[in-house]
Amino acid sequence: MGDNAAASDPPSGTDSPAQRATPRMTPKSSAANNKRVVRILMLHGFTQSGPLFRAKTRALEKLLAKALAPAGLVPALLYPTAPNRLSPRDVPGYQPPPLGPSTGAVAGEEGDGGDGDEGEMDAWAWFRRDDASGRYRFLEEGMVRVAEAVRDGSGGIDGVIGFSQGGCMAAMLASAMEEGRAVGAPEHERWVSAVRAANGGRPLKFAVIYSGFYAVPEDLAWLYKPPIRTPTLHFLGSLDTVVDESRSQGLVERCQDPVVLTHPGGHYVPISKEWAMPLAGFIKKCVESAGDGTKL
Repeated sequence: MGDNAAASDPPSGTDSPAQRATPRMTPKSSAANNKRVVRILMLHGFTQSGPLFRAKTRALEKLLAKALAPAGLVPALLYPTAPNRLSPRDVPGYQPPPLGPSTGAVAGEEGDGGDGDEGEMDAWAWFRRDDASGRYRFLEEGMVRVAEAVRDGSGGIDGVIGFSQGGCMAAMLASAMEEGRAVGAPEHERWVSAVRAANGGRPLKFAVIYSGFYAVPEDLAWLYKPPIRTPTLHFLGSLDTVVDESRSQGLVERCQDPVVLTHPGGHYVPISKEWAMPLAGFIKKCVESAGDGTKL
């Protein structure tokens, strides 16, 4: 499991209206001229959306801003939504909501009034695994959407945080943007050029991966050979039953000098202070080691 695994919910969280991208910056302080913006791309999991991911990580966002403030760093988080809309039949374990009281249609459905199986949902994917070939369909569309979000980041991005399928995307993005990495398959040259150009040719300073996994298709093996040099922090759930441990560990092994933390939970992003502090420390170290940034 993993490639098309549904993102499960953390212990709490609320939905918010769907939209394509939700940029958010923490408020400036009176000493804004001494602060640096750290722009971070936030990539949601399979079946989620940018606004939903933001709603579920809002507490983490606030803790991160507070923890980075003494270092003069201001996180600006960008939450794009993947381009591939899913239907109910694409979502493992989907249960339709109750019928509406007056029309007989599925509550909240925006479909064509059929049997509900093809009703539109606010559920999205960065790519889809083809069951016959094992290849990732629509990966280019997903990466082009990422490139658009990076370009809209007012100066590019410094790093990426991804969850589940978004974690797989985060690792692939960090690798593809590394200097000197050759594209090992011609069919991927277009999206690689797009993401590199969107960030002005600059590699990422860090990648943080929650419940992620490596991409199995052979046409993507070049992303891990040689191992990913971009500093990576991996959060794994000891009770995660959605992504196979071998796939998450496989991604860790394909990174150079990875940092790995295991929380005592399942398939979600831990948002408590206990897990926000190591995240803040990792970002601070990576940004300060790079020695640059955007001043407010």
